[in-house]
Amino acid sequence: MENKKNIMLVPIDFSEISINALQHAAQVAKHFNNDLVLLSILEEDFLSNIFSFSKNETKDNLAKEAMMNRLKSKADEIKQTYGIHCKTEVRSGKIYKTIIETAEEFGCDCIIMGTHGASGVERVIGSNASKVISYSSTPVIVVKTDKNPNAYKNIVFPLDLSKESKQKVKWALHLSKAYQSTIHILTYKIGDEFLNIKMNANIKQIENIFDENGVKHTTTILEDDDDFARKTLEFAETQLADLIIIMTQQESDKSIREYIIETYAQQIVNDTGNVPIFCVSPHYEMFKSEFVI
Repeated sequence: MENKKNIMLVPIDFSEISINALQHAAQVAKHFNNDLVLLSILEEDFLSNIFSFSKNETKDNLAKEAMMNRLKSKADEIKQTYGIHCKTEVRSGKIYKTIIETAEEFGCDCIIMGTHGASGVERVIGSNASKVISYSSTPVIVVKTDKNPNAYKNIVFPLDLSKESKQKVKWALHLSKAYQSTIHILTYKIGDEFLNIKMNANIKQIENIFDENGVKHTTTILEDDDDFARKTLEFAETQLADLIIIMTQQESDKSIREYIIETYAQQIVNDTGNVPIFCVSPHYEMFKSEFVI
């Protein structure tokens, strides 16, 4: 019996950055022999605008059909270039909610998307990246440029004292084994002696895990945590990093209308750097399944 392939979701608005994200996803999918779901979304207010504010099922279907034709053309290109099977979906609704709902429906193991989208007819995908990251329990890889991931050879692993921070180890191990990567642990000294001892214990624990799994790694300890986001990005550039793995923070109050990414993650995601960001949502009852991208 053939094992079920893992699936990655790629939202596409046909802007340059979303096509970059598609190329990125295709290379990763080829490495892991995964399938892709290509998703384009037409927002209801957008449909109303292009059809003179009148809602008509026939006109809606025509718009979706035109979008599907473009999407299938991209799927064919990916199939021919990478040999990757792509399922195509065109849906209407709020972009970030539709992305998350689609990822859950298909049981996707990862969402790969750009940070900046187009305006006008080509709807904005990228501006919704922060909302997707905040709401989604599915890991999200944020692609910022057209830099192609020949491999995730150098992975930056920022570490702080939060209990969630160590949850990234699972993904770091998986990727490092698949690509024979070096994991670059990055952390900082803490003025409080007790907390600094705790930090050092965390570092040692993670180093031991990497050693036990035969993962190459380095450790860099900054003098302080001042502007840790900026220093993380600078460090990633100096290490010629292919990926930065970060944790995101979700609000627990479900009555809050919008989820908010913790400040550090927000800065990392929104910065105009070149390194893709792998965003992991914290799970307080461990993980629901093994992550294989």
